Amino acid sequence: MFASATIHTDRFLLRQFCSDDLAFVFEGLSHPDVIRYYDVRYASLEETNEQLIWFNDLQKNETGIWWAICDKENLGLLGAIGFNDLSKRDQKAEIGFWLLPKHWGKGIIKEVVNPICNYAFEKLGLIKIEAMVETQNENSKKILQKLDFDYQKTMENCEIKNDELISLAIYIKLKREDMS
Repeated sequence: MFASATIHTDRFLLRQFCSDDLAFVFEGLSHPDVIRYYDVRYASLEETNEQLIWFNDLQKNETGIWWAICDKENLGLLGAIGFNDLSKRDQKAEIGFWLLPKHWGKGIIKEVVNPICNYAFEKLGLIKIEAMVETQNENSKKILQKLDFDYQKTMENCEIKNDELISLAIYIKLKREDMS
């Protein structure tokens, strides 16, 4: 099992999720603006517990790791970021993130992505991090480009969401040789 990892940045503390975070995760993953481009949504606290179980199982099975993004000053919860679909054999994982809308546009994701990517490269032995972004999600595409993720291709009409076909833009970040 991956060890719990707390990561500090200038303004934020990233820590693993716990049962006390249930109401926060529900607030985020039931908010219409958050779930608009997110493939997970919950209608009740009871349902949301599945997400906390999923976070724990990812870590236990070594197929990913997710962090709660907390304000360093007051430890208030702002959002989530992490990796899933981690493959040790292929040395890659998929990154995902979300923030409550009141925290959008404050440079939070920009500040926390590189530290968790470095963690993935240095501690988890990954060489590639992928991001799959709905093509209409302009904000996520912009932030990934600012963070040196390279656009690879768009998979047209590759998934169904809300009974409609959607396309996904694929971005990747590779471990740089000078990191080792």
